[in-house]
Amino acid sequence: MMNFVITFSFNQNLMQHKTRAFIAAFLAALIYGVSFTIAKDVMPFYIKPYGFIVLRVVGAALLFWGISIFAVKEKINPQDFVRIVLAAVFGIALNMLTFFKGLSMTTPISASVIMVTTPIIVLILSALILKERITSIKVFGIFIGLAGAVLLISYGRSLQPGENQALGNLLVFVNAISYSLYLIIVKKLTDKYNPFTFIKWLYLFGAILVIPFGAGELQEVQWQQIPITIYYKIGYIVVFTTFFAYLLNIFALTKIKPTTLSSFIYLQPLLASLYALFVGSDSLDAIKVVATILIFTGVYLVTKSNAGKMQKIVD
Repeated sequence: MMNFVITFSFNQNLMQHKTRAFIAAFLAALIYGVSFTIAKDVMPFYIKPYGFIVLRVVGAALLFWGISIFAVKEKINPQDFVRIVLAAVFGIALNMLTFFKGLSMTTPISASVIMVTTPIIVLILSALILKERITSIKVFGIFIGLAGAVLLISYGRSLQPGENQALGNLLVFVNAISYSLYLIIVKKLTDKYNPFTFIKWLYLFGAILVIPFGAGELQEVQWQQIPITIYYKIGYIVVFTTFFAYLLNIFALTKIKPTTLSSFIYLQPLLASLYALFVGSDSLDAIKVVATILIFTGVYLVTKSNAGKMQKIVD
């Protein structure tokens, strides 16, 4: 009887932790989904992409260093700084720079379809690097979500060829691989440290890496000509899309696996469309309803597949 009570209590606490992680992952996806529409109002008319990246990363670095004053005090093992630098390379610098450059050379529809391959890449990398067991239901869930995301992104939109579309598509695919590697690399840090302990260093190194690429574009910005509404949108991207979204994802990674977290990327095109409906820039149809069902089914299957289990990821 005592063993039953202990087991029940452990499983209940585990489910509570997972529920909080799923809520955090959903909120991050919601922030990202809204940011697509908001960022388009800022770039490239007021701020060019690379300049905006510098503004985002430097702004978030200042926020993380400021909030770290009130966070848990931990010392980072010097050897772990190598992992933090690698996470900054793949999760911030290469991730952001290749995406924005690729998007400028290809079409948004092509870039969006390529981006939703991230969960599949994470699944493969988790099996190869982290030795994570791949269940059939998780694979099925990932492909169901992929089908919904592709359907939602592709239906009813014209395909206008971009500048050097093949290279642009390649760069966006590099972005997907880069972000997938970031999720794998940063998982070990979330298992070892409080998020505030290393994320400030993550963004400091990220800022150092992106400044050479976007400093020139940032200097070109005519700040006095930017309307106050655009300043609010810039603030949203820096504070919510860069600061809170990364923090929410880091928190989620402390409770769930990279493969599970990456499945929430399917929600981004869905949430972006819902926000567009809310502001009146899109309309609802049967295809979008079907895509919505597929996406939520895919995310449910991936997140449900390991519920109630604690699988330790070993070095």
